Amino acid sequence: MSQPTQQEVPVNGAAPAQNQDVLDQLMKPEVQDSLIVLVENLPKLAEMVTAMTKAYDFAQGLATDKVFVNDMKVALGEFTTPVVEKAKGVASAAIEAGDRAQAEQSSVGLFGMLKMLKDPNVQQSLRFAQAFLSVLNERQGQKQD
Repeated sequence: MSQPTQQEVPVNGAAPAQNQDVLDQLMKPEVQDSLIVLVENLPKLAEMVTAMTKAYDFAQGLATDKVFVNDMKVALGEFTTPVVEKAKGVASAAIEAGDRAQAEQSSVGLFGMLKMLKDPNVQQSLRFAQAFLSVLNERQGQKQD
């Protein structure tokens, strides 16, 4: 019977340390088990890599398509512009209201409050506050159950 041949080492020196490290890694049972699993799943992995490559190519095509990129910029601008304008309007109204409240030095009396209660905006704000507090109360009750 012939003995298994071992890898020949070059005469001018030993095998590089990197190759020896790889061989040592390959001799570990857990690495061998992992390699077996990989080999068994190669058809699935190849299919997944093909699908991912197609998706990457599609995304790359969209990213480099100047018409698509410009259309997305316009669409995003159309979506965000009204929101930004609304937020700016609310912020400017809050700043103006803060300025007016600081400039006004008179106190609000009972009759002044009764007069304010007739204002439709005050009524709407009070209804909102009442509904908001009711929702918070219901959620607090659900958390305790």
